[in-house]
Amino acid sequence: MTKRLLNLLALLLTIGLVAAACGDDDTAEASDDAAESEDGDDAAAGGDGTLPDLEGREISVAIENAYLPFNYIDAETGEPGGWDYDAIDEMCARLNCTPNYVAAAWDGMIIAVGDGQYDMAADGITITEERAEIVDFSDGYVSVDQRLLVRIDEDRFATIAELNEGDYRIGSQVGTTNYNAAVAAFGEDSVDAFDDFGFAVQSLINGDVDAVVMDETAGSGYQGENPDDVTLLDEILASDEELGFIFPKGSDLVEPFNLVIAEMKADGTMDALLAEYFEPGSFTVTYDDIAEVEYDDAE
Repeated sequence: MTKRLLNLLALLLTIGLVAAACGDDDTAEASDDAAESEDGDDAAAGGDGTLPDLEGREISVAIENAYLPFNYIDAETGEPGGWDYDAIDEMCARLNCTPNYVAAAWDGMIIAVGDGQYDMAADGITITEERAEIVDFSDGYVSVDQRLLVRIDEDRFATIAELNEGDYRIGSQVGTTNYNAAVAAFGEDSVDAFDDFGFAVQSLINGDVDAVVMDETAGSGYQGENPDDVTLLDEILASDEELGFIFPKGSDLVEPFNLVIAEMKADGTMDALLAEYFEPGSFTVTYDDIAEVEYDDAE
């Protein structure tokens, strides 16, 4: 082998080693970039890669604090309670957000959220096309039927048809889909409007009205609170209505809350929360136990 050939082989070997070294550096750098990208995606999606991370964002939540068993303030301790609080606290724990609950009257809640005065609202709100023109809804977290709550010793009627045949008074909360259903079923002249369901139920117990139209979930709660006084008729007035949270139009919170609702349904958390508050006998707080709420006008 000539000296010239040996020099050429040595040069080629040197070039090959340099190229290999550069290739290793490029591969390592690419791997580092990919790892950083994956870490960034995980941070954006949440610790388990499925939920977004809201990075501690504070979210103002309008809440009535007078709608059992969804929300209330304990008169003795001053502490808030109810399904809404437990559900949203759990959702924000998963999404890494901080709920700031603000007491707001039901009659102006949807308009206030639509105007952007709150980031969201929770109050057992039925999803309707009319309301969806003002606010964006989350996916439904529970499907409910509308039922009739009656006195436990009621023996004058047992069906909706029999109730319609007599001269009876029907109660419901004004501004709700329950009130609209009561008017549609029994006529406006037969329906008494109440500021909240608590007053309607008390009027039922006192004999001032003969039945109250409400969501089955809330009705089960009232039945559990007053087992010796009221019960739900078996017949359903309206069925398969979805309850959801509301947000201002175009809110970037809708998708994260839809994702966490889906996760909580899938892992059984939603069913457990609903059972805790809405199965008969599971919830024992009554309107006598809750504080009277004063609402500040939203700005």
